[in-house]
Amino acid sequence: MRATWYAALAVALFASAACGKSEEQKQSEAAAQQVKEAAAKFDEAAKEAAKQGEAGGAEIAKGLEAMAKGLANAASAVDANGKPVDPVNFRALQALFPDLPGWKKGKPTGEKATAPVAFSQAEVRYTRGDSRIEMKIVDSGFHQLLLAPYMMFLTSGYERETENGYEKSAKVGNEPGWEKWNTASKSGEVNAVVGKRFLVQAEGRAVDDIKVLHDAIGKTDLVKLAAMK
Repeated sequence: MRATWYAALAVALFASAACGKSEEQKQSEAAAQQVKEAAAKFDEAAKEAAKQGEAGGAEIAKGLEAMAKGLANAASAVDANGKPVDPVNFRALQALFPDLPGWKKGKPTGEKATAPVAFSQAEVRYTRGDSRIEMKIVDSGFHQLLLAPYMMFLTSGYERETENGYEKSAKVGNEPGWEKWNTASKSGEVNAVVGKRFLVQAEGRAVDDIKVLHDAIGKTDLVKLAAMK
């Protein structure tokens, strides 16, 4: 979970760094151009995947197309009215972490940053014997560059299975999301995208089953989260 989120930040950082060290306007234009080029490449890959006719090719194509659209709109963080959005303070996100019966809740941590793109996040750990659950809430500020890497997982019908487990798109409460599970280690994660802005994640190790993680997010007030501004 943490590696995936940091990978998304790395994409944003790469886009920003590629602008060079010139004046601000040139940086913005360079970033926008790079994002457009990346979106075009994803779009081409999506079309190629659809032509191949392989199992799951159509669903992968949908995911890549969604990612392309996300990248195409990623030059700035804007709401439905086209206005920039400042991420909420991480302390407001911390207040949403629920108490889980039978689990010891640790002290929440958090941060808010402005680079490579503006975002805020809060984390907390729950323990019960050898079992662990780590929850994270991220406010992307509608910055699609941060959410684009997850678009393929959100595609309806996406599924991947190996001898060790699976990952697939899934409904998390009433929100679109995806889940991963490793049967050998009894570890996995459940993720939900709330209001096309917030990412809610629950990652577990040595837990009974994936339902434990669904329940953890289910006890989080996602309605209140979606209403935050």
